[in-house]
Amino acid sequence: MKALILVGGFGTRLRPLTLSFPKPLVDFANKPMILHQIEALKEVGVTEVVLAINYRPEVMLNFLKDFEDKLGITITCSQETEPLGTAGPLALARDKLVDGSGEPFFVLNSDVISEYPFAELIKFHKNHGGEATIMVTKVDEPSKYGVVVMEEATGMVEKFVEKPKIFVGNKINAGIYLLNPSVLD
Repeated sequence: MKALILVGGFGTRLRPLTLSFPKPLVDFANKPMILHQIEALKEVGVTEVVLAINYRPEVMLNFLKDFEDKLGITITCSQETEPLGTAGPLALARDKLVDGSGEPFFVLNSDVISEYPFAELIKFHKNHGGEATIMVTKVDEPSKYGVVVMEEATGMVEKFVEKPKIFVGNKINAGIYLLNPSVLD
């Protein structure tokens, strides 16, 4: 399996820390945030991680190259020349993610810290038979986020509502996806 980690942001809310250091390399629980993700991906069989990088790519790659051998995982780069959001990096990294196996791949926001229920996500994704799985999380104040409105019985996404002024739900995109290669078409 493969994974794409979106590391293109500038980390403006963590300045001045991120003026010279990419946000995913900032320590959380005595370890760079991105290492928590890569280790959890490795545990479920991910063998290659593609970093969608924009800001300070040389710092990120130099740091992570030291961990390739230690973790037994390949880390490559797909470099953006400008921030491309979420879908843009997917298109840019298409050749690195699609290998003809039909195997789904993960997409993660680089600043997501959780217990990473990746094994359960894979099982759920394969059981529902759809092309994409989006992990959601409940929040107390959904008006600050993009809310995922779902059909409760099936879990199918009906729509996304960005920073709703009236209550439409309290489940937001958690920044963790499992996608079939067909979504890139």
